[in-house]
Amino acid sequence: MEELDLRDVVKVIRKRLWWILLIVVLCTAAAGVVSYTLMSPIYSASTKLIVNQTEDAMQQPSLSDINTNIRLIDTYKEIMLTPRILDRVAEKHPEFGLSAEQLARKIQVSSVNGTQVMTVGVLDGSYNRAADIANAVSRTFQEEIPNIMRVDNVTILNEAKHREYAAPVRPNPVLNIAIAFVISLMAALGLAFLLEYMDDTIKSEADVEKILGVPTLAVVTKMKPYKSRRRSAKTFNQEVGGETYANPNA
Repeated sequence: MEELDLRDVVKVIRKRLWWILLIVVLCTAAAGVVSYTLMSPIYSASTKLIVNQTEDAMQQPSLSDINTNIRLIDTYKEIMLTPRILDRVAEKHPEFGLSAEQLARKIQVSSVNGTQVMTVGVLDGSYNRAADIANAVSRTFQEEIPNIMRVDNVTILNEAKHREYAAPVRPNPVLNIAIAFVISLMAALGLAFLLEYMDDTIKSEADVEKILGVPTLAVVTKMKPYKSRRRSAKTFNQEVGGETYANPNA
C-alpha cells in the first residue's frame, strides 16, 4: 500500500477545504440551535439519608453495626423504588400528577461505597417540583421502613430546598457544541480522504508518470468557455463570389 505523504494530506485538505468548513459550521450550528431552543431543560434535586441501626443516641455504634448498615443500603435502594413506597407517595401527593411507574423513572438512588449515606436524586423539568418529589419520597421511605424492616434506622440528613434559580443538568449546550464540532470535523476529513481515494482520474503530468511509468510528451490544455467565445469573436469575413464566409483559422 502506498504511504501517504504529509504534503499529500495537506493537498487533500486544501482541495476540499470549503466543503470541510461548510460541514463543520452546519453541524456545529445545528447542535447549538437544538441545544438552546429545541431541548427542554432538565433539573436535578436531591436529599440525603443516613442508615444508623443504633437506637440509643448515647451508645457508640460498633464496627459490626456499621457493616450491617452498609449492607442494608443496597436493600433499601431497591425498596425505595418499589410500589410499596412510590404508590404511597403518589397517594399522598396527588399534586404531582404522577403514578408509581412515572415516579420510578424520575428517581435515582445512589450511595458511596463504605458509607452509610444514601442520596435520593430526582430529575424533572422544574427544579422546585424535583425538590418536592425528592423530599416526599425520602419522608415516605422514612415512615414506611419501620413497618417493612421492623427497625427504625433511617434519618434524613438534609432535604432539597426551593431555589429561585437553578442551573439545568442537561442539556449542556457548550458540551454539545464542542462534541458536534469534533465529530463533524472528523467526519468531514474522513469524507474528504474517502473522495480522494475513490477519485481515480489523471489530473497532472506527475499522475501520468506515476501510473504509466513514462514521461509526458505533450499536454492538451482544456479551454474555458469564456476564452472560446472571445476567440470566436475575432473571426473575420472573406467575400468570395458575392458570398460571405467565416475564416476558422483567424
